[in-house]
Amino acid sequence: MIQVVDSWKAYSDNMNQPIFLSFYIGFLAWLCVFSVKAEDPYRFFTMEITYGQISPLGVPQRAILINGQFPGPTIDCVTNDNVIVNVINKLDDPFLITWNGIKQRKSSWQDGTLGTNCPIPPNSNWTYQMQMKDQIGTYSYFPSTLMHRAVGGYGGINIYARAVIFVPYLKPVEQFTLLISDWWKSDHKVLQQTLDSGKPLPMADALLINGRPSSSSFKTQAGSKAHTLILVETEGSHTLQETYESLDLHVGQSASFLVKMNDSPKDFFIVASTRFTKPILSATGILHYDGSNTKASLPLPDAPTYHIHWSMKQARTIRWNLTANAARPNPQGSYHYGTIPVTRTVVLSNSEENINGKLRYAVNQVSYVNPETPLKLADYYNMSGVFKVNSLKDKPSSNPAILGVSVLGFTLHDYVEFVFQNNENTIQSWHLDGSDFWTVGFGSGEWNTTMRRRFYNLNDATTRHTVQVYPKSWSSILVSLDNKGMWNLRSAIWPRQYLGQQLYIKVWNDEQSYRTEYDIPLNALRCGKAPLK
Repeated sequence: MIQVVDSWKAYSDNMNQPIFLSFYIGFLAWLCVFSVKAEDPYRFFTMEITYGQISPLGVPQRAILINGQFPGPTIDCVTNDNVIVNVINKLDDPFLITWNGIKQRKSSWQDGTLGTNCPIPPNSNWTYQMQMKDQIGTYSYFPSTLMHRAVGGYGGINIYARAVIFVPYLKPVEQFTLLISDWWKSDHKVLQQTLDSGKPLPMADALLINGRPSSSSFKTQAGSKAHTLILVETEGSHTLQETYESLDLHVGQSASFLVKMNDSPKDFFIVASTRFTKPILSATGILHYDGSNTKASLPLPDAPTYHIHWSMKQARTIRWNLTANAARPNPQGSYHYGTIPVTRTVVLSNSEENINGKLRYAVNQVSYVNPETPLKLADYYNMSGVFKVNSLKDKPSSNPAILGVSVLGFTLHDYVEFVFQNNENTIQSWHLDGSDFWTVGFGSGEWNTTMRRRFYNLNDATTRHTVQVYPKSWSSILVSLDNKGMWNLRSAIWPRQYLGQQLYIKVWNDEQSYRTEYDIPLNALRCGKAPLK
């Protein structure tokens, strides 16, 4: 939630992965950029993954650094750019990076999850090859292995519009990328051992903005008498430019805001706070203006309250800008998602379970366990015994919870309604790789088919890749499964994902063609039962 007095405030829930706020008040310098004579430019990046000592809470502790940085470097590129990232793993664990919100058109081979890729062994490297196809907006990357995410290895991704695409706001004077994440004093291997022993993680010790609990400074040129935030983008969708004094973001989500400057120079607080945690965690930064001699003034705005209905009501106000262009030069509103017949409805219910005397999290009574061989490799080589399509039911059951490898099968271009049913007292956050989706409905209690008529927005809901589900509530999405491959659908709250709150969806047809899916990359890593060549 963002509240403006003499400060800027972001409220969220328990953040087990970063929230990315592209705070549009300036331009970022490009990282290393190389062009070749091709239809779309190529940009090359190297990420060296190491341990390093940092002290965000005043106590030295081990963190995961990228090129010696915490957080990692921001990837800046333009829609349709080919992005080549060489990841060099110098940790003592296997390691993978996943690209949060990047669609990976026709290539789940590059998704960077344990269901699609073998992890990069210690003291070796692997090169991701991605095209940021038809996307504009704010995204992120982070480790998808073990509990590495809890101690760093993450960063932001900003995808800008090509010159032929009209952006529905003026070019900003400055731009800042804010990464908000929780932090523990414990080492990531201690956190992993806690989960492996069947115990829940303790509450995080702090909240960080760009790797610091306080004093992160963002410098710009103008002064301002007061701040309001104009929301212009969420996860690749240009939004109606509503003005907010406060705004809730949830685990794994991202958004872009315009801040209008005026009047004499003065500094302001930037404050991020959790909403759905006890106790509330907060972090602060400083927005500093050139020529300002006035420090940011106290008091800070009041801490957020545990207010489910207020947050749900606000979420319904975030709507698609139907007059703006999408990543391609055609109107967003030309795609009438609310009139397309739904081919299948899947209701997914999360739950906390005790399986074999240990804490697990389940979806429709199945708690996911990663097999030795990635699902994508097993599928490619037609291996039996690794997974079974539609091993997970389309609706919750009353059966005892079990461990399993959950895969739902779909035909390419199926148009699917997913309903996330949350019967727990904690807020949930769900992320889908490979596709974005329309967040059409939020509601309290148990979902049923009458909710479509009462609560669905079938006209101008935004497309996103992560959706929140409030306590004792449901959320609905519509998604066109037009990206062939094996894709992860998971809790964005990482301890829940680690202990089984995830599944995979296989999007398939029998056509063997580069028009629908790229072949296995020449540099693909093999592990498990997969043949070496």
